[in-house]
Amino acid sequence: MSSSSSSTSISINPSSTSKSNNNPNNNHQAALITNKLTSLSSSSSSSISSVLSTEPFMIQWYKDGSKNPIYIFYENFDPTYGEGFEGRVSLVDKNTQASLNLSNIKDSDQGWYECKVFYLMRENNDDDPNKNRTRILLEVNSPPHFKEKPPEAVFVKTSDSLTLHCRAHGTPTPTVLWQKDNSLVQNSASIRVHGGELILKSIQKEDTGTYVCIAKNRQGSISANTQVLISSPAEIVNPPRNTTVLENNRVEMSCGARGTPSNITYRWYHKGILISQLPKLAHRTKIKSDGTLVILSAEPDDSGKLTCDATNGIGEPDTASAHLSVEFPARVTYSPARQYLPLGMSGIVRCYIQASPQLQFATWTKDHRMFDPTTLPNVELLSNGSLLFHKVSQEHHGFYRCTPYNLQGTGQSSNSMEVIVREPPMFKISPQEYYVASLDDDVTMSCEGMGQPKPKISWRRVGSNGKMPKHSFQRNGNITLVKLRKEDFGRYECVIENEIATLIASTEIRMNGTTPYAPNNLTINTSAYAATLMWQPNFDGGLRQHFTIRYRLSQDDDSGWKTMRVQPSDSKVFSLYNLQPDQEYEFQVFATNSLGRGPGSDVIKARTKKKPDVELSLQNIVSQTDQQDITTSNIIRTLDIPTVIPESLSSSSSIKSSTKSTNHINNDDNNDNNHSIITSGSGGSSGNSGGLSPGSPRNVSIEKMAQGWVVSWLPPKHPQPTPVAYYSVEYREGDGDWTMSEQISQDNAYLIKELKTSIKYTIRVWAFSILGIGSSSSMIEYKITNTSGNMKGSRAITAGVVGSVLFFVAAIILSVCAVKICNKRKQRKMEKAYMMVTCPVMDGVNGTHSHHGSPVTLKQ
Repeated sequence: MSSSSSSTSISINPSSTSKSNNNPNNNHQAALITNKLTSLSSSSSSSISSVLSTEPFMIQWYKDGSKNPIYIFYENFDPTYGEGFEGRVSLVDKNTQASLNLSNIKDSDQGWYECKVFYLMRENNDDDPNKNRTRILLEVNSPPHFKEKPPEAVFVKTSDSLTLHCRAHGTPTPTVLWQKDNSLVQNSASIRVHGGELILKSIQKEDTGTYVCIAKNRQGSISANTQVLISSPAEIVNPPRNTTVLENNRVEMSCGARGTPSNITYRWYHKGILISQLPKLAHRTKIKSDGTLVILSAEPDDSGKLTCDATNGIGEPDTASAHLSVEFPARVTYSPARQYLPLGMSGIVRCYIQASPQLQFATWTKDHRMFDPTTLPNVELLSNGSLLFHKVSQEHHGFYRCTPYNLQGTGQSSNSMEVIVREPPMFKISPQEYYVASLDDDVTMSCEGMGQPKPKISWRRVGSNGKMPKHSFQRNGNITLVKLRKEDFGRYECVIENEIATLIASTEIRMNGTTPYAPNNLTINTSAYAATLMWQPNFDGGLRQHFTIRYRLSQDDDSGWKTMRVQPSDSKVFSLYNLQPDQEYEFQVFATNSLGRGPGSDVIKARTKKKPDVELSLQNIVSQTDQQDITTSNIIRTLDIPTVIPESLSSSSSIKSSTKSTNHINNDDNNDNNHSIITSGSGGSSGNSGGLSPGSPRNVSIEKMAQGWVVSWLPPKHPQPTPVAYYSVEYREGDGDWTMSEQISQDNAYLIKELKTSIKYTIRVWAFSILGIGSSSSMIEYKITNTSGNMKGSRAITAGVVGSVLFFVAAIILSVCAVKICNKRKQRKMEKAYMMVTCPVMDGVNGTHSHHGSPVTLKQ
């Protein structure tokens, strides 16, 4: 072989007889690669010819891009083939030439090939890399074939955008074009062609149709069609309908839908579960191509809601539902051999019935005779066919049988059931009404039952699926909760049961040092413009609690809640006024102590009554005032006062502000204080009764008492078209914020426990009715001056001096009296001694004898 290297280019045209232009593997033409040819016809082979020496040699052929040789020839050894070239390469003449024969040409065969000859006896094979080798370029001409083509159909929504991809390979490189309606697609505002991509923007109906992607070169052309369609989701146009069928009959429920594309898939659900997942129903059903569900033989358990689901892959599936009712004669499903009744208590003998349509009635026999509960005292036939014995006695023992009936008749009667009367279980030890504990305490609640057979005792927690806390343990009937946690507090039930009866005793664990528990038993009575709430306080957490009411119109959101504190704090009844007539309200009561507000009661809804027709009633009242005096109580009994008054009956504005006048009143009757009261006419005249709102409270005054300062007033003058519901006293320090008292509904006085010295207080009284706020009284100003304290000191000194003087005078008088008393006692003693001496002498003179011996001569 020549020692110099050479390069040659060879082009191969695939056979025109190939079955498919799209598959390059179908080009079966062969190529003989040789450095002596500069072109290649459609013949089956080509070669690179070189005369080889007679020395031992090895031939290697390489293809650019391959790591290993594609063919190795060594004399007396089998050739070695590279990956992908097995059986397709060989030498033309093993003896004299290194030409390579390549058959079954592929597109991937295109590229540069290199032949290397190694003479094994020579030592300088690698001295010159350009010696004993040659390179040749093989070009494989092929028609276009698609590497990526658009789908046959694309569904889009109106105004959507779409990009269609079309890529083709071939030699030479093919050109890709897009056509629609046999016209070349041109770039526009809504359509753009970029390389092999067709981009459609904001698709409208006129953009739909068939688009063709064409790839071509000088070896041929190929095309691919894609249809762009405006899609629409599946819509059920023939929904299923409620169906009633007799047991064991065939049922068909329709579910026709339409949409684009029209390949709609239907699924059916029974009570929300896919029918295919219900073995008992699935084997009796089939779904037709139009979506119709067929149940071959209906059973009672098939009754319920059936839902059809239709989808074509566009948007969300459309659904439609209907109810299936499988009717059958009423029948007894279970007949226990024995049932027990508790002696002296109420008990039920059950008849286990299944019926569709619903049960009409059931008949009973006792000891093979008709048993009519309607003719017996303390026995009642329940709507489900069972017998209720209000007070069980021994005579109720016997053998019973029930037979149910509905509109389809009766299927079967029960077996004979023996009813046995036994003593019920009883509580030997009942838990306490409640247990009070603190966090981390241990609490043991006792419960013990007795009876025959011996009752089973269990505990359950109310409102937590009956589960007891994990840190509790039961020993006999007693349950102990170890290291109480906040969530452990609440209601618990001890249950004793045997086959005779089940008894329940309830108790509660209350926690000290916590926020109050939620009030309960909230009830509401309404009128057109007011609501009276009544509730039962719950555990106060061991601290004093007060209550707050919140309410809102039912249609309002959370921002519509209004709150009102209940006064007095321990009240369990409270009235809200100024509500709208014929509106539904929501009410809730909260309890609060010093640790904070506890959970609220259940939210109760109540509707106020409709607005009464008051115009005629008011006219009647007004006319009555011309004939007789009418009091507030008469009006209350006569009329439910509205919030809106007819203009024909409404007088002028109720109260106008008058010019302020100041009166200084010195309280000379109270020597303990020196203060002043200033009245000003900021409110309306107390005698005004022109409007329908309450008049002004009158004659407001303040008086110092032992407990504090009492503000008192007189009610507005009568008659008043709108009665006063309650009063409130409002006062402030100087020009500060007003402080409002609680509602005062039963009195015309209010006690202010503490007022500060040298502070001017402004006080006024408001009258309220069910219309809301009325008129305020005239304001009074009250001030305790500093001199009152000094005066109290001087008066105390004066009182001390006077007291001392009086004490000394009293002491002198007592001393004089004592001296006089002592003198009188001394005089009496001397007279007594004189009488003792003189009496015996007188007796002797009278002729009598003395018992004391001889007389003694008196000293002169």
